[in-house]
Amino acid sequence: METGKRVIALGFFDGVHIGHAALLRRALELGGRLGVEPAVISFDTPPEKTINNEPVPLINSALDRADIMGRLFGITDLIFLHFDDVLRHMPWDKFVEWLKSDFGAVHLVAGYDFRFGYLGQGNAEKLRQKCGELGLGCDIVDAVELYGSPVSSTRIRALLLEGQCRRAVELLGHRHVLTDTVRNGYRFGRTLGTPTINMRFEEGVLVPRHGVYIAEAHILSSGRCYPAVTNVGVRPSLGGRDAVSVESHLLGFSGNLYGQRIRVEFYKFLRDEIKFEKIEELRDQIRRDAADTLAFFDRHPLDPFDYPDWHS
Repeated sequence: METGKRVIALGFFDGVHIGHAALLRRALELGGRLGVEPAVISFDTPPEKTINNEPVPLINSALDRADIMGRLFGITDLIFLHFDDVLRHMPWDKFVEWLKSDFGAVHLVAGYDFRFGYLGQGNAEKLRQKCGELGLGCDIVDAVELYGSPVSSTRIRALLLEGQCRRAVELLGHRHVLTDTVRNGYRFGRTLGTPTINMRFEEGVLVPRHGVYIAEAHILSSGRCYPAVTNVGVRPSLGGRDAVSVESHLLGFSGNLYGQRIRVEFYKFLRDEIKFEKIEELRDQIRRDAADTLAFFDRHPLDPFDYPDWHS
């Protein structure tokens, strides 16, 4: 493999959905054919946030995007640029030249709707023309459609806000995930006999529909995974609060996970959050949720992602 040379896939890749997968697979294929490293250049924050000063709810944090691209596609050469004023005002043609001079680009891969450069003046056709001038290869990947319209991060966000995990999986090509370091909580679950791990969505990352989910918790340090009952919300039975928490009860696990990195994969929305008047009612409901979760995994002993007969 030629050192320092890259086939670079360009984009923000929020969610790393099946449309993005087409770009990543093309970069992998070209990298192998050309004998150079397949790579991704993206941004740590959405350019729209800097340009329009408008919050853009993200499907994943930058770390989760990197994890998905490495774990599912084997692309580990990931460059996250910070979208500062320099990048914001860089002319589109200078951006392409910069990719060649500073990042060793020999071939670029982008989507049909890719926009770049100052005021978004660069587009797919201009990218192709500039690559030709610079002696770079260029592939423009067409839209990937599902159910009659292009797959997009916007469609996936809407599904997650409705708790439609299964539909989101079809567009993502993988389960929706949250990775975080386990934090100290109120330890109330221990008094119910259902200890939980506490996590948070990073600021700016979309919070899916509040409620209880069938999930799977992956302990990254050991590679072990456990079925989990995961609650996303504000714990109304315990007084509620403004900050959204993610609390998972790992079924079959005992031990201390404080400070460890956990990846939670969301399988199915079970129910909305409920405010129980009595703690005993909450405890009994958690036990029913645990039974439903175990029954779900018993019905699908291999990998529930492979089965079409479950729906959110």
